[in-house]
Amino acid sequence: MPRISLPWLADHVDLPQGLTAEQLAADLVRVGLEEEAIHSAGVTGPLVVGRVVSLVKEPQKNGKVINWCQVDVGDHGVAREDGGFDPRGIICGAHNFEEGDFIVAALPGAVLPGPFPIASRKTYGHISDGMICSQRELGLGEDHDGIMVLTRMGFSADELVPGSDALTLLGLHEEVLEINVTPDRGYCFSMRGIAREYAHSTGAVFTDQGVGEHLPPATDDGFAVTVADDAPIHGNVGCDRFVTRIVRGIDATRQTPRWMARRLEQAGMRPISLTVDVTNYVMLDLGQPLHAYDLSTLVEPVVVRRARPGESLTTLDSVRRELATEDLLITDSQGGQGARILGLAGVMGGAETEVSVSTSDVLIEAAHFDPVSVARTARRHKLPSEAAKRFERGVDPQLPAVAAQRVVDLLVEFGGGVADSRVSDVMTLPPMPVIKFSLRDPERLCGVAYSDEQVVAVLREIGCVVTAVAESLIVDVVPPSWRPDLTGAAELVEEVARLVGYDAIPATLPAAPAGRGLTAAQRTRRSVARALAEYGFVETLSYPFTSEAIRDDLMLPADDQRRASVRLRNPLQGDRGVMRTSLLETLVETARRNVSRGMVNIALSETGLVTLPSREIVDAPQLPPARTPEPEELQALLSAVPHQPRHVAGVMCGFQTEPGWWGPAQQWQWSDALDAAALVAERAGVDVRLQADTARAPFHPGRCAAVVTTDGVVVGHAGELHPQVCERLGLPARSCAFEVDLDALLSIRDGAPVQAHPVSTFPLAKEDLALVVDESVTVALVVDAVRRGGGDAVESVQLFDVYRGEQIGEGRKSLAVALRLRASDRTLTAQDTAAIRDAILAEAAERVGAELRG
Repeated sequence: MPRISLPWLADHVDLPQGLTAEQLAADLVRVGLEEEAIHSAGVTGPLVVGRVVSLVKEPQKNGKVINWCQVDVGDHGVAREDGGFDPRGIICGAHNFEEGDFIVAALPGAVLPGPFPIASRKTYGHISDGMICSQRELGLGEDHDGIMVLTRMGFSADELVPGSDALTLLGLHEEVLEINVTPDRGYCFSMRGIAREYAHSTGAVFTDQGVGEHLPPATDDGFAVTVADDAPIHGNVGCDRFVTRIVRGIDATRQTPRWMARRLEQAGMRPISLTVDVTNYVMLDLGQPLHAYDLSTLVEPVVVRRARPGESLTTLDSVRRELATEDLLITDSQGGQGARILGLAGVMGGAETEVSVSTSDVLIEAAHFDPVSVARTARRHKLPSEAAKRFERGVDPQLPAVAAQRVVDLLVEFGGGVADSRVSDVMTLPPMPVIKFSLRDPERLCGVAYSDEQVVAVLREIGCVVTAVAESLIVDVVPPSWRPDLTGAAELVEEVARLVGYDAIPATLPAAPAGRGLTAAQRTRRSVARALAEYGFVETLSYPFTSEAIRDDLMLPADDQRRASVRLRNPLQGDRGVMRTSLLETLVETARRNVSRGMVNIALSETGLVTLPSREIVDAPQLPPARTPEPEELQALLSAVPHQPRHVAGVMCGFQTEPGWWGPAQQWQWSDALDAAALVAERAGVDVRLQADTARAPFHPGRCAAVVTTDGVVVGHAGELHPQVCERLGLPARSCAFEVDLDALLSIRDGAPVQAHPVSTFPLAKEDLALVVDESVTVALVVDAVRRGGGDAVESVQLFDVYRGEQIGEGRKSLAVALRLRASDRTLTAQDTAAIRDAILAEAAERVGAELRG
């Protein structure tokens, strides 16, 4: 997020005396730029400039050598009787300074970031009366190899006065405001853009430094540049402007001016070298990313092209990257035209041609790249660079020449370089669009009676060219070059509402429509979520984007229909380019993330949509603007949307309960997953049964059940995850899961209320049965047979014992069930109970071959 230094902002817009970061935040929030944080250096107390008067090196018994320094700190020194001041004695362990150097001294009473209070203390046989500071100790950077030597940091002799305030000298007294910028306001990633918004908010005078009045024109002998984009994305050429400038004879020993380095630090950047710092500074100031090449390493011409299959590049972060054919590249002609890759356009340069401490001649690149192309490359390679952040949000295409000239001027002024007369400017910029806009649209859409003059004034204030069309209320609006987000009438209406003030829009509470509140489906979804929470699940929410890799981890067969999914044209992450077809695809990743962070005993649930594409691909129509779509147009749009049913899923790992005096910890079992799936169906008001399923990934083939309705429709699965799936995902062994199609359950009920069963007032009859069946017969089939045989009199069936042994024969098992029998109209007699028992045995014998155990 952009960080704003008030003195830097004042270079672009008039700021009132005494403006604070807090007041600046309040002014910017009125135009939609929200405060993220206010940063301060965290340094208080006496922090002064000191001059090392003397330095004595004293070896210690531990082998360390310390410096006993006498430091002149002006009137902060030790007072003498004659009114003068003696130097302070300070112990310092660094050795990168000498007598006569100016340093930063924190005197007793100062507090450095940490907080770290400074006091006089006895050490190494001396009283150290303060501390000589390094950059890291002051929060100015990570350099801790030695102290800050102001003599070598570009300060003038007038600024280095012993005893003067170092807080002001180093800018540590300044507060820095960090703001949050929405994706459509890319121009606010610069001081130029933020200053413009401040002027909109307060009426302050804004001076646009992004306009070049006397820029040198392109020359015939400019550094040769060719744009050869033969694979544009969505018809947009990857680069429509490419400016180069050359500066020769830069003194590599020159340091970045302290004021510039401090501004970079306040913006969150680390100063590197004069050339790199100047390009970064101009980018932060104007919003135009730039790149500097070592001219001696380049071979003309520079070619902008797409990557070819099999190409790779080592970027400035020393990472070797395999390139995709959509990546836009900057190349030169070493080894042939466009043969050598110099960098990823708009994202990051390559290591081979970067400027070094010996570089004296540089080529400055200032270009305008297609936002979609840059965004895809940055996400594909996981490179959210400062340049990519700006290009993908839209950069002013009129800036490259201005920014390049600014870099040239700064390198000439501070680097001792000479501007070369060769200028390249390859430009194929399309004209800005003309938007037909009704002056009545803001009132129609916002409900505020904006006057025509007010609307036109706002549009011109943001930089639009407004031209009346005849005598009508329709005007032609050409947006400014720095606002690529203004593409239609709706965006212009938003600008009117934003600048006039959102507080001018009345808050009207709409009348509640007649009805009964939540729909039956909504009530059921809430009931399901509440029931799972009571069962022990923690509800989570994950993004619906997934990858083929997770489907491999779940061991989905190659022909599994869940592998057929909708692919995203512009995924947020390069490896998350498909929509999920199962909730478990994203829920197991949530579980894996928690387990990897030490949360091994978890039960997570999620209710969300899955996307199931149809066999026939239907393109969504483009609805016409400025009118209400016709019913058939809306229907065509809806027909192109793939089927998106709502599912419920859960993953259980580790232990369900903690160990204690009550006994050992209880592990989540596959039967718990079955119970959770049955609970979902119960809350949905649908009768289901569980039947074994031995071929459903990602479940264990012997511990998986399908959730089946009374009509034989499979609406879900539950059970223990396959051991190899647990291993691939890094989940504890014997983790369990379930997934149920909630919309399918709701469609069965079709909005009908759940029918309550009458409560019988007659007493309960209990009966236990031990049924011997083949090993292949599941408990679910036996329970189903018992319920069918007993009819309405069977209130519940509970399995309480499973026995295998010689008494019942090999390949057989005994299932003992407890029956609760009750009639709704009478007390069951012994004869009634016996009749029900006989009917159950007959039905079980016929359906599953059960025999009563003797």
